[in-house]
Amino acid sequence: MSTKARHRRPSSYWLYLVPGILAFLVVIGVPFVLNLWYSLNSWKGGKSAMRFIGLKNYADLLHDAAFWTSFQNSVWMIVAMVIIPTVIGIFLAAMLFDFIGKHFSGRVASFLRATYYLPQILPVTVAGILWNWIFNAQTGALNTLLRALGVDSPPNWLGTPQMAMPSVMIVMVWIQIGYPTVIFMSALQRVDPDLYEAAELDGAGWFARFRAITIPQIRPETFVVTLTCTVAALKVFGPIYVLTRGGPESSTLVPSYYSYLNFFDKSKVGYGAAVATVLTVIIVVIGGGIQVAQNRWAARDEAGERP
Repeated sequence: MSTKARHRRPSSYWLYLVPGILAFLVVIGVPFVLNLWYSLNSWKGGKSAMRFIGLKNYADLLHDAAFWTSFQNSVWMIVAMVIIPTVIGIFLAAMLFDFIGKHFSGRVASFLRATYYLPQILPVTVAGILWNWIFNAQTGALNTLLRALGVDSPPNWLGTPQMAMPSVMIVMVWIQIGYPTVIFMSALQRVDPDLYEAAELDGAGWFARFRAITIPQIRPETFVVTLTCTVAALKVFGPIYVLTRGGPESSTLVPSYYSYLNFFDKSKVGYGAAVATVLTVIIVVIGGGIQVAQNRWAARDEAGERP
């Protein structure tokens, strides 16, 4: 190959990036710029007049109690979609891989893994109908069972501020738990089986092997699960829309649904755009922070600063 051809060849690689760049601009770039522009205006949508007001929408957010409540509720979504599923998912993956897969069969472990992941692939509407039926205060399966057990006044699971958020969190844990389980089981496939066999020969029990081998080996995947699930928790919309519509009394209101309410129900497009913009910035900051933490941890591991 001539020197001229060798210099010309890398430039053709940029052509393969064009579809991705165009898709990014159409799906993310242009909508974000338009959303940012709307957030600087007062607009009711449609053919109504748009009036530039600068940062007034953002200033109003600082004094909006519902806005702050929505972000407080996002903390509970992170607990339900990140912390609890990740902890349970690690244990489930380790049990399926290191115990059930060895003492029963790989098919049993694969079947259970698919069972745990099933809620992830269910449409949100189907999951919402299912859990609305379970949590219904009058005819729901859960309260019917409680009445059969002698409970005279079972809770109104989705109808009271005290019970709505815990009920939604149960649903989110159920939906989310399969994702980290599948990711961690895939991570365990690359772990050298000799490590487990040597530890078992040395008399290490299951929990000792889990603590000394499993946890350190799947650390990169733990960061991936934490990042993706945190982003999903911050922008969750579908389950809230189907189950509670942010109520009762804003007890399950989250930023994405609050933005939706302002966009469509209240016809305050600029204000809803401001909520969406703030949410986007927070997601980028938190996602970037998790990525930086992962890179620093990986650098320390390579430098031998951690065992």
